[in-house]
Amino acid sequence: MAMVAVLFPISGSEPKLEASALEELASLGVTSVALLRDSSIAGLVLEGWAFDARDVERAARAVTGPCDGARMLRPIAQMSVSTAVAHGGRTDAKGDEAKGARDE
Repeated sequence: MAMVAVLFPISGSEPKLEASALEELASLGVTSVALLRDSSIAGLVLEGWAFDARDVERAARAVTGPCDGARMLRPIAQMSVSTAVAHGGRTDAKGDEAKGARDE
């Protein structure tokens, strides 16, 4: 799955995910979108199994329009984490060994 984050300066208006932008993203293979912001910068996280990260500029333009100063971030590591005990056991959310998780 490809994932890309796009950082871009915020203009006077609030960044929005318009229907036409979402249609364009879907046509590029994007299946998950997150829009983030603080007082001066916004971020767009795009993911999708069929999304080709080489299309990130086109995808970003679908949301931001023409935008000087946009920066693209590509993942250098991505992994899942778990509370599972290293050797086959399961734990509950507190880290205690789940009942019946390990035969001793």
